[in-house]
Amino acid sequence: MSRTGKLPVTIPPKVKASVNGNMITIEGPKGTLKRDFDSSIAITVQDNAIKVEPTANSRHARAMHGTVRSVINGMVEGVNNGYKKQVKVCGVGYKVNIKGRLMDMALGYSHNINYELPEGVKLEIDKDNIITITGIDKQVVGEVAARLKSFHPLEPYGAGGPKARGIYIVGEHIRVKEGKKTS
Repeated sequence: MSRTGKLPVTIPPKVKASVNGNMITIEGPKGTLKRDFDSSIAITVQDNAIKVEPTANSRHARAMHGTVRSVINGMVEGVNNGYKKQVKVCGVGYKVNIKGRLMDMALGYSHNINYELPEGVKLEIDKDNIITITGIDKQVVGEVAARLKSFHPLEPYGAGGPKARGIYIVGEHIRVKEGKKTS
């Protein structure tokens, strides 16, 4: 059995959880999240804790045991506190604007890139082109950050200095390569 899966998920005082078959609904001060899980896992709510147990001894059930517990823990954390990621856009002339649910980005290409934000995500843009992504669903917040980074990843040859161009997630390890040397 999974060590992570054995641990119960504690429910904070302001959060409510309910299970209907394999569908779990978690409500909190920030919002509501619903998720349907595989039938190889049994989910129960007892004494302000959510417990996850495999229903069979198959390889798939053992693999999903810790994963489901971790996802449920992320859901509880999201509706209670929320998630936040920051993405930095750096480069001369690189600009980001928000028009309703549409994000307009000038990233050095011949055309602007328009990206429509998914539901449940809020963006704030700092004057230093730092985009703060907030939401209650950990997967969606991370997916938006990765999608924004994919439009123009940071170039590894200028990453450490003033010639840095591209988009990167704040706190992520940036691989810096050494440029050509003159003899």
